[in-house]
Amino acid sequence: MVRRVPPGDSLPREVCDACGEIHYRNPKLVVGAIAEYQGRILLCRRAIEPRYGYWTLPAGFMENDETAAQGALRETLEEAGARIEIEAPFSLISVPRVNQVHLFYRARLLDLEFKPGEESLEVALVDEAGVPWKEVAFRTVSLSLQHWFADRARGAFGFHAEDLPLR
Repeated sequence: MVRRVPPGDSLPREVCDACGEIHYRNPKLVVGAIAEYQGRILLCRRAIEPRYGYWTLPAGFMENDETAAQGALRETLEEAGARIEIEAPFSLISVPRVNQVHLFYRARLLDLEFKPGEESLEVALVDEAGVPWKEVAFRTVSLSLQHWFADRARGAFGFHAEDLPLR
């Protein structure tokens, strides 16, 4: 493999000199859900690194052969044992520092039959006052939750897109 700009491209890529195959390294998509039940949000306390023991929304890497919404459904079931109904895309946050894009959907929790999955220590339904803000694992989760609570207070949900700085 040689790192060079292939013909017709503008960025350096990993190229096999023997066969000419270009190996692209593109950002990964993290998908998840802001699952709501009677004004409370479903949070998971992480049982894995990074950020072991911190709170997050159920989310994870999108898999091949699934849509983004299917990935959010799957991740919510895996991490929180929860069944949800997707309502709409809610936040899209680019995280260039780690080559990721985080997409969170607004969702409705279908029942109260949830439990921690392999990647969660515990799962809880919390209202805005109950969010452990200083123990939220990722900035994308904090931003998405802040937007969700602000939109709910305003009485209308929008779509929020932003980019985190490289720092």
